[in-house]
Amino acid sequence: MMKRLQLFVAAFAILACNPLLASASDPSPLQDFCVAINDTKNGEFILLHGFTILTNLTLFHAVFVNGKFCKDPKLANAEDFFYSRLNIPRNTSNPIGSTVTPINVAQISRMNTFSICLVRIDYAPYGGLNPPHMHPRATEILVVLEGTLYVDFVTSNTDICFITKVLNPGDVFVFPIGLIHFQFNIGNTKAVAFAGLNSQNPGVITIANVIFGSNPPINPDVLTKAFQLDKNIVTYLQSKFE
Repeated sequence: MMKRLQLFVAAFAILACNPLLASASDPSPLQDFCVAINDTKNGEFILLHGFTILTNLTLFHAVFVNGKFCKDPKLANAEDFFYSRLNIPRNTSNPIGSTVTPINVAQISRMNTFSICLVRIDYAPYGGLNPPHMHPRATEILVVLEGTLYVDFVTSNTDICFITKVLNPGDVFVFPIGLIHFQFNIGNTKAVAFAGLNSQNPGVITIANVIFGSNPPINPDVLTKAFQLDKNIVTYLQSKFE
């Protein structure tokens, strides 16, 4: 037991003292690429922060790079780097009037360790909304291809400054990491935008969903006080998002 505790303390000390390992952003890759695979059948090695770990050794079968095993580089091909059909309009017939199509390591296995991902966002005519949300691990840069979008982000406490802009085709807007933002179609036609994020797994926290739709639900008394609402309104909102 004492030996395990000493190993844990030593590992923690290495993590705390090494800026690469303690970095909050995606680590820089130490090889040309790591095409993600779900098992080690076609795996050869992974290079993780300077340590070469042979994945064909049983001892290291549970070791991943960014949560994925690496494909043997000699077996990589063009399909590992390719995705099509992003030109196809998506169905926006849903309560919020928008659809987000992600392109990440699940679609292009080669994107593993590259610290990037892409999304296509389709908005229904007037009222299509990509609702208030945030990305805890990435900054987002968005470019409008079609339509007119009203976009914003809100700065953190204590300023809580509302930064907003109307975007037209060809316009670009940046949403800083971790800040709440949205896009709203104010045009009478559909809108389309593409966004890039500087993480292969930026995460998304949709504010209304996590506040009113958590599982198990947040105590209504907490939300009643936090939002200064009648408790009946809070329970109604929770019923809408459960």
